[in-house]
Amino acid sequence: YESNEPEKPAGHQPNVYTPLKERKADFLEKNREHRSTTSQSRSKFRDQSSIGKQSQPLAKNDGESRSGFHKRWTLLLVLLIGIPLLYVLWSGIPSLLDATLSSRDTQILQAFRARMKNLKNTYQSQDPNLWKRTHVFLEKHLNASHLHLEPAILLFTAGQEAEKALRCLSNEIADAFAFSQNATTIKINGADKAILDSDIVKLEVDNELSSGFREGKKVAVVHRFELLPAGSTLIFYKYCDHENAAFKDVALLLTVLLDEQSLRKSLTLQEVEEKVRDFLWAKFTSSDVLSSYNSMDTDKLSGLWSRISHLVLPVWPEKGLPVEGCT
Repeated sequence: YESNEPEKPAGHQPNVYTPLKERKADFLEKNREHRSTTSQSRSKFRDQSSIGKQSQPLAKNDGESRSGFHKRWTLLLVLLIGIPLLYVLWSGIPSLLDATLSSRDTQILQAFRARMKNLKNTYQSQDPNLWKRTHVFLEKHLNASHLHLEPAILLFTAGQEAEKALRCLSNEIADAFAFSQNATTIKINGADKAILDSDIVKLEVDNELSSGFREGKKVAVVHRFELLPAGSTLIFYKYCDHENAAFKDVALLLTVLLDEQSLRKSLTLQEVEEKVRDFLWAKFTSSDVLSSYNSMDTDKLSGLWSRISHLVLPVWPEKGLPVEGCT
């Protein structure tokens, strides 16, 4: 071969063997195109993935927002239904309590009225004022709808001829008051304590009253109040005070037997009250124990009298009462 170029025969066809440089260039070109395509695909995938990740929190937030919205509506619906229902139930409770209290109130009053009616038929010689005033005074205290600001204090008095009637009637009224409340009566006899030391009697009376009332007893009757040692009666400040009585839902019945043989039926209730007051003044302020610490004086007696003289009622003699005990 003398020529640098090979001779091309007639009807020339391209050589199937591409020169190495051309094939290498073509390969590099295709490789660049492939990498470019791959890179674009990856970039597109990353963009789509990024968009997906960004849309995910948005979807989550939207779901949470809707969930919170539904919860708020559910709570509002519960409140709209629950509050009126609670109001109806709550407003109905006092009515039920009132009905229960009213029923119990009625039973107590009926029981008391029945006992008092029987007493009135037994003690037919008594002043109508005694029944009327005692009835109203104690019924008001038995009525639970009235707020108990102070105890009910009654003082019954009589002349010597009505001593038995005084004792029996005061016991019967106290028992009627207690019976209506399914309770019992505290009974203190001043004659049993007349010769005892004033301080000892004060402690005894205090213990009998406080322990009895704490046990649920609702009434105490103190017979022959005038026979208690003068100083010991000051304990009734504690139980008969208008504002600060130790027990306010109870009743205390006191009896005073006067020195005179009989009380005139013509006396007014005001005159009877003055007679009892003067009698106790003479009885207590002339005591031999004036020098003792708890002795009575006019100032102390004035304070005591204002507490025990809420209602002073006379008792007349009764025929047909048993010789022993009371009916």
